[in-house]
Amino acid sequence: MDGNNRWAQREGHSGLGGHKAGGESVKVVTDRCLHHGIAHLTLFAFSSENWNRPAVEVKGLMELFATTLKKDIKRLNERQVRLRVIGRRDRLSARLVRLIEAAEVATADNRAMTVNLAVDYGGRWDISQAAAAWALDHAGQPDCPESELEPYLSLAHSGPVDLLIRTGGDHRVSNFTLWQAAYAELSFCDTLWPDFGDAAFDGCLDDFAGRERRFGGRKEKT
Repeated sequence: MDGNNRWAQREGHSGLGGHKAGGESVKVVTDRCLHHGIAHLTLFAFSSENWNRPAVEVKGLMELFATTLKKDIKRLNERQVRLRVIGRRDRLSARLVRLIEAAEVATADNRAMTVNLAVDYGGRWDISQAAAAWALDHAGQPDCPESELEPYLSLAHSGPVDLLIRTGGDHRVSNFTLWQAAYAELSFCDTLWPDFGDAAFDGCLDDFAGRERRFGGRKEKT
């Protein structure tokens, strides 16, 4: 979800205003996923590297997360959307962790869709922590099959990524879902995240629908 700060500068708002506008796009895309029957949506809200941003921006983002967690539970439950937060929690405030846990419990029985919110998350960290957890459970076993590692990953409940969309014009994945996106189709668009609405999202889905997915194989010619 890239481009909040650039959108804020363009529109004459504060950086936090850009992130708030980005929050509205989250609602739009979530509803669009429900419309299309998409069962899993993962949103990169705050990366492991985002701690390097100015302290005032980080503080504002954390407060925005907390406010959103408190006020959006009703909306999620009305739409039968389950919220799961992935990433490290040891660097988050105790208050924010409590709000995360409460939101996850409050939406745990919802079945229409799962939204994974990645906070203090990095793809390398995810693989590393999964390997460490597997090693603790399999002491003395020299090799770790891929199938045995996958259950320890943060997104084990959601499976592989089919389509990875990055807004804002950059053409890189920036340490996001590295394991799960091994065979994902990639979509990069110039639209800044607060401007990413129904039409832009549907355009990405239409493009995805027209791609041939081979997963390393090759279709025989007929």
